[in-house]
Amino acid sequence: MNSRAYAPATPAWHLISLRPAGQHAALRHAAARFGARTLAVSPWRLRLHDDEATRDALLQALAGDLLVFTSPAAATAAMRLVPAERWEAATLVAVGEGTARVLRRHGAGNVSAPARMDSEGLLALPAMAGLQGKWVALVTAPGGRGVIAAQVQARGARLQRVDVYERVPQALPAATLARLQALAGPAVLAVSSGEALERVLPQLPPTLRQRWQQQPAVVASERLRALAAAHGFAHVHVAAGPLPAQLAAAAYAAARPSGH
Repeated sequence: MNSRAYAPATPAWHLISLRPAGQHAALRHAAARFGARTLAVSPWRLRLHDDEATRDALLQALAGDLLVFTSPAAATAAMRLVPAERWEAATLVAVGEGTARVLRRHGAGNVSAPARMDSEGLLALPAMAGLQGKWVALVTAPGGRGVIAAQVQARGARLQRVDVYERVPQALPAATLARLQALAGPAVLAVSSGEALERVLPQLPPTLRQRWQQQPAVVASERLRALAAAHGFAHVHVAAGPLPAQLAAAAYAAARPSGH
């Protein structure tokens, strides 16, 4: 969808972003093209690992058959730890196009990514077939993506997990909660991480949580749609994918009265 073709037909609306601290710029820019103001609500910040043990684990993984990257943050952290020339001959799989772009930008040559940008799409790639007896490294962070690890092992591969960054939880500031409480006009929640949603919801006052449950939410996958519904969200829309432009386009459609 070409967002330039759309002039906002509604009054100013807000997009609520659950991205990590300092990681809202791409979504903010995409939402602004649809006339939205973005409110950052970060349940955590990212801490990249920069130590010899992690570097050695990555170098060891490069001797294996396949490296699987579960997020752009994982790709960024790994590429900072190991020189670009070491990635040129490696076979890499990315969970989505955003992750693949980071890898290619740092010199990786053999990168595949699914059109369906989630764990299930990644597991359907040809590179993920015939894993019996192979050495597969999962480049990731603690928590999340358990489906990939379980399936890699179920397909007979030797799994090496390399945690190259971590999510450091942080409480929502009182000022952020106050801004959310005072928010007027249409608002849409963007969800690309189930763990982020589940960390934020308990921190909301009951009245604010109920308001969120009744306003539109856009999610990056059917799995997240089911999760949001399980948490009481009544108006959940599935975006074409997890990229900022895809989430912003779906949020714009959801924000318009009666879909007009």
